Formats: sequence, C-alpha cells, structure tokens
Amino acid sequence: MTIAQNPQPQAQQDRDPRLKEIDALTLKQWLDQGRVNLIDVREPSEYAEERIPGAINMPLSTFDPTQVPTSTPEQTVVMQCRMGSRSIRASCQLLDTGWPEVLNLKGGIEAWKSAQLPVTRTPNAPISLMRQVQIAAGSLVVFGTLMGALVNPWWLLLSGFVGSGLVFAGVTNTCGMALLLARMPWNRGQSL
Repeated sequence: MTIAQNPQPQAQQDRDPRLKEIDALTLKQWLDQGRVNLIDVREPSEYAEERIPGAINMPLSTFDPTQVPTSTPEQTVVMQCRMGSRSIRASCQLLDTGWPEVLNLKGGIEAWKSAQLPVTRTPNAPISLMRQVQIAAGSLVVFGTLMGALVNPWWLLLSGFVGSGLVFAGVTNTCGMALLLARMPWNRGQSL
C-alpha cells in the first residue's frame, strides 16, 4: 500500500500536511475491494468523456464539501481530477470544513491511464471543456483578425482581448471562458 505525501508538495499541500496522496495502483486495489468512495471533481463534460469506473462526479465549480460522503475506515474518500490540481483545491475545502485527513489521487486520471487501468466512456459525450475553450478562443481570434483586416482595425481589439484572457487563465489557473462554457446546456445534466 502506497500512501505518501507528495515529495514536492504544491502550495496548498505546504499549507496543510493532512493532505495525502495515493497512487493509481493502490486506488485500483481499494476500488476492487469496495473500500473507497472516489470523488471526481472535473466538470460533467470531462466526466462524461472518460472516468474511472465507480467515480462520483462532484464538479469543483459547484463543489459543496457537505455533500461528500463521510470517510470511514471501511469507505475511504479519495479525491480525483485530470492531473491533481483541482482535486487538491477540493481536498483543501474538505480540510477547511474539519476533515482530519484527505486522500488525493496523485496525477489524477492521467496517472490512472498511464498505469493502463480501465476508464469508462460515454458514447456521444460532449467534447472536453478544454477543447471547447480552444475552439471558442481560436475562433474569436480568427474572427477578430479577419474583421480587423477587412472591415475596421478596431476589431483587432477582440483578438487582443481573447489573448489577454488566455494569458490571465494561464497565470491564475482560472479560465473565465471555461467557467462560462461549463454552464452551457450541452455540458450540464449528463445522466450517466
């Protein structure tokens, strides 16, 4: 059984040593034994696209720590996202509400897939939120550039605005366009 703190903890882990990480193979063993409640904090479209079998979707954008099943010796709660940063944020919210310890899947679903463990996919699931952001941002930049070249140079401000938004998203790890797209009807209410 491998449970250890991340040797190079992220800022939120530095703040609270009660945040522990678990590797994908140990999680798989615990899932097979029915010893874990796995909470996937990715958005519904990401969850629909692919997920670890048995994971419960509780998106970070609407995350409510009071809705997470209580961790017991028989049923440990493990948090998970794509690579680990969103689930660390959700884990910190649990710790802030009084949880004595929280487990996080190190490397998220990407580590799970790297270990060649199975994922469940939903047929006809919407494309991932990140791809939607890339398509929307790219389209706005192309549109702004074309309109700036063909109609009026003021349209170039649209391309600059989108580019600034992408820089802001990269620096702060907060993407306003992703938050907006996550609320669109095709990304909500997936019944799986």
